[in-house]
Amino acid sequence: MQASPLLHLQLTVQPTISGRTFICWTESPVITVMSVVGALRSCRFFQEMLPSVPSVLCRNYSMDVPAPLLRTQGYVDGRWVSAASVFPVLDPATGLELARVSDCGPEEAKQAVDAAFRAFHTWKQTTAKERSVLLRKWFDLLTLHREHLARLITFECGKPLQESLGEVTYSASFLEWFSEEARRIYGDIVPSSANNRKVLLLKQPVGVASIITPWNFPSAMITRKVGAALAAGCTVVVKPAEDTPLSALALAELADQAGIPPGVVNVVPCSRDRTPSVGQVLCSDPLVAKISFTGSTATGKVLLKMAADTVKRVSMELGGHAPFIVFNSADVGKAVGGAMASKFRNSGQTCVCSNRFLVQSGIYDRFVDQLSRAMDSELRLGHGAEPDTTLGPLINSRAAEKVVHQISDAVSQGATVLKGGKRLDGSFMQPTLLAGVTTDMLCTKEETFGPLVPIIRFETEEEALAIANGTDVGLAGYFYSQDVGQIWRVAEALEVGMVGVNEGLLSTPEAAFGGIKQSGLGREGSMYGVHEYLEVKYMCFGGLKP
Repeated sequence: MQASPLLHLQLTVQPTISGRTFICWTESPVITVMSVVGALRSCRFFQEMLPSVPSVLCRNYSMDVPAPLLRTQGYVDGRWVSAASVFPVLDPATGLELARVSDCGPEEAKQAVDAAFRAFHTWKQTTAKERSVLLRKWFDLLTLHREHLARLITFECGKPLQESLGEVTYSASFLEWFSEEARRIYGDIVPSSANNRKVLLLKQPVGVASIITPWNFPSAMITRKVGAALAAGCTVVVKPAEDTPLSALALAELADQAGIPPGVVNVVPCSRDRTPSVGQVLCSDPLVAKISFTGSTATGKVLLKMAADTVKRVSMELGGHAPFIVFNSADVGKAVGGAMASKFRNSGQTCVCSNRFLVQSGIYDRFVDQLSRAMDSELRLGHGAEPDTTLGPLINSRAAEKVVHQISDAVSQGATVLKGGKRLDGSFMQPTLLAGVTTDMLCTKEETFGPLVPIIRFETEEEALAIANGTDVGLAGYFYSQDVGQIWRVAEALEVGMVGVNEGLLSTPEAAFGGIKQSGLGREGSMYGVHEYLEVKYMCFGGLKP
C-alpha cells in the first residue's frame, strides 16, 4: 500500500459493546478508530456529520502504522507480488475492514517454494556467524518498531494493546535467542571401535520448510519457527492465518530491511477458501523437506496425511485442554492470580490457557469467591486500542458461538452461572464463571478458546489426576500446591508436555515448547527448537593408519 498526500476518508458508524459506538474511518496508510463514550454537546463536527448519533466525548485510537509496514501483497523471492484477487482483513472488535490483502493461490505458493529451494543452496553455505548477525538485525528492527507491530496485532487480532506489546517483545526474543543458537549447533566426534577410523556426526539443515501459523499469536508463532529454521540454515515459506496476515507481512518487510537474502523468507497470505489448495502445495511439493504447523489437532491430522506421501519431517503444536488444579495446601491468592493470567490472556484464546479448573473441596469456596472478585476488578471489555481494556473480542462470531454453546450445554446439565454467561455485540463474550461443573459437560471435553472458567470440585489427589489426564491431548497443565512431595508426584504424573507449578504463564524462548498425546510432535524454542530443522549425518573417516 503506497502513501498518498491526498487521503480519502470513509466514515462508518458501528455499534459494539452496550453503551459504546465505534466510529471508524480508513485512510491510507493509517487506520483510525474512535471509541465514543459519554456526551459532548459541543462536538460540532459530529453534530453536523452524524445527526443520528448523540454528541459525544471522543477518544481517538489510531493504528498509525507507517506505509512500509502496512503491506498487503505476498512476499516471494524478495519481491512484493500481487495475486489475481484480494480478501478482506477485519477488525474483530468492530467487524470493519482494515485492509485487502492479495489472495495467493497454488501458483504463488509454488513460486514461493521454488524460490525457497533456489535460495537454500546458497543460504546453507553461509556461516553460522553470518546467519546469527542477520537474525540479530531482524531482532533489532522488531524492537525498533515494537509499537507499530503491536498496533497491527491489536487491530487484526483484537487483543489489548498491552498484550500486543508483550507479544512483540516475545516474538523478538525468539530471533534474539536463535541468533545465538545459530552459533551453537555442534556435531559430535564419537570414539571409534577401530583405530584406523574416526566417527563424526554432522548437523546439516533439512531444506525448505513450510511454516503454517495461527491467528492468536500472529507474530510470535512465526518467529518461533522461522528463527529456528534460519539459524539451522533452512529457508521458509510462511502461510499466515487468513484472519491475521498483516503481522506476517510486516515481519517480511523487516526481514528484507535486515538484509536477509531473497528467497530465504517468503510469505503467501490467502483467504479461507484458498487455504486447502495452498496447503496442498506446501505440504506435498517434493521440494519441501519440512512442515511446521501450529493449529487444531483436526487440521494437523490432515497435514500429516499430506506429508506422508513424500515422508517429510514434521513439527506440530496442536490443540490443548489444560487442567488447572488447586490443592488444599495452595496459596489461594497466588492461585487466583495464576488463574487470571492463564485463563484470560488473549480472551482465553491461547493453546496453553487453562480450560478445566479443578479445585479441592477444602479451599473450593474461598477460591471461587476470590476468583469472582478478581474477575470483577481486573477484567474490562473493550476495543484493544482503549488503554483500560484488559479483555478484547474473540476472533470472530464462530468463536463466540462455540463458547455460548458450551455454556448452554453446562447449564442444561446442572451447572450454575456465577458470573457472565452472555454473548454481547459482535464477537464479544462476557467472562463467565461456572460452578457445579462435571466431567460429562462439553466444556470439560473439548478446548474452549474463550473466556470461560468451569470449576470442578474434587476430593483427592488421585481423583484430580484421573480427571486431568482423562483426555487424548496433553499440551500444558498447571497446579498450585505448597506440599513438596505432592509437587513432585503431580508434576511427574500429569500427562502433558509442559507443567506450571505455582505459575500460570509458561512461555519463554529458552524452554522447550510442545505437547504429548494428540497435542503434537516435536518441540519449539530452546536448543531443541533448532534440532527440528537439522539432519544428523554420520561420516566414517577411514584409512587413517597403515
